Amino acid sequence: MSFDFEKPLEDLETRIRELTALKESKPEVQTNIDKLSLRLEEECKAIYSRLTAWQTVQVARHPERPSLRDYIAGLFTDFIELHGDRCFGDDQAIIGGFATFEKHRVLIIGHQKGKSVEENIRFNFGMARPEGYRKALRLLRLAEKFHLPVISFIDTSGAFPGLDAEERGQAEAIARNLRDMSRIATPIVVLVTGEGGSGGALGIGVGDKILMLSNSVYSVISPEGCASILWRDGAKAPEAAEALKITAPALLKLKIIDEIIPEPVGGAHRNMDGVMKAVRKSLLKHLAELKGLSIKKLLDRRYEKFAKIGRF
Repeated sequence: MSFDFEKPLEDLETRIRELTALKESKPEVQTNIDKLSLRLEEECKAIYSRLTAWQTVQVARHPERPSLRDYIAGLFTDFIELHGDRCFGDDQAIIGGFATFEKHRVLIIGHQKGKSVEENIRFNFGMARPEGYRKALRLLRLAEKFHLPVISFIDTSGAFPGLDAEERGQAEAIARNLRDMSRIATPIVVLVTGEGGSGGALGIGVGDKILMLSNSVYSVISPEGCASILWRDGAKAPEAAEALKITAPALLKLKIIDEIIPEPVGGAHRNMDGVMKAVRKSLLKHLAELKGLSIKKLLDRRYEKFAKIGRF
């Protein structure tokens, strides 16, 4: 999958593949391959250094972008998944469990999107129902009980808006998470890896440190939803994306997030190993800082952090 603004890259990649197929019979084409590869890298840097807000939204939604399962495989060991909210059922849109991260024993929670039609049906496109948020809160309380830091991965377009979710108390489940996460007595690091959409993201997004990958977005509403409300026209989503200030640089400037984790050139979907290295480095730094704080200091700082948002 490629976007309109990536057309120059697609053309260069196609040409490189064609020449590579000829290399065995014509070794001299290697010189051209090297030149085109260098040009591809330069073009990629140029395009991704000037993405608009709407283009960033498109990259954040890329189906090949690393999912939570990819981060678990690439960053953690000894993962033990825990299931169910002990109330209704097990929502696969949010997964979580215990794991080892370098020398730290941690608890992971996060949204899981699929990379195929079948997976997206199974994970409901990463849109959780109330039982997903109640499962997350149950696991957060386990982390508190065992004094384990929490790493929360956000990647959802929003909480599931279906009738069954509303019947089971979607708004109440998210509101309870917002309240209780603010006083869970253990360090919480939140990382937005793709889309951070609406209350669906906030339901597992209250933490001591809020981090974002450089091509991710975080917003109270999707650009399409905003455009349909303000202009009654979803086609104005690019304008809404600019107005919403949903990109990582805009949110860092507003002091809503704490750090931008740079992605490899061309986005996380082009270099999974590169993004894993960057995420590992950032998580280690913040976990070391937070684990050095007393619980009282940790909770006081968390409260102050969110109380300051929106003050100008």
